Amino acid sequence: MHRSLIAVALLLLAPLATAQVYKWTDASGTVHYSEAPPVQGTKFSKVTTTGTVQPLAPPASGEASASSEPASAPAKPVADTPENRSKLCASLKANLAALQGSGPVVMQQDGKATALDAAQRKQQVDAAQGQYNQYCQAQ
Repeated sequence: MHRSLIAVALLLLAPLATAQVYKWTDASGTVHYSEAPPVQGTKFSKVTTTGTVQPLAPPASGEASASSEPASAPAKPVADTPENRSKLCASLKANLAALQGSGPVVMQQDGKATALDAAQRKQQVDAAQGQYNQYCQAQ
């Protein structure tokens, strides 16, 4: 009796280990993953899954993420050197220029790209200006 229960449990779990995943990109450039194939006529690729949370291969070094640490890990402090301070000031200047420009500003929030509205944009300008005033006024 116990062997038959084990066999049934293994048969029920087998589809989970061999799940098929489909990947496609829509017209606006958003990448989608699904267990069901997209609508007919959409180009897609089948993704091989491992059945675990471990990736098939380590991430490429050229990915957009500069750090291999998980997103939930706190950022490590950076030494306050003239070189690091000049990099920070250059970054703050570029951010302020983008935020004060007329074009749309898109930020990553909770893993999603979100366009800033006027209130969020003002908040980001105030924060960047405050940091610039604090760290870069002497330069």
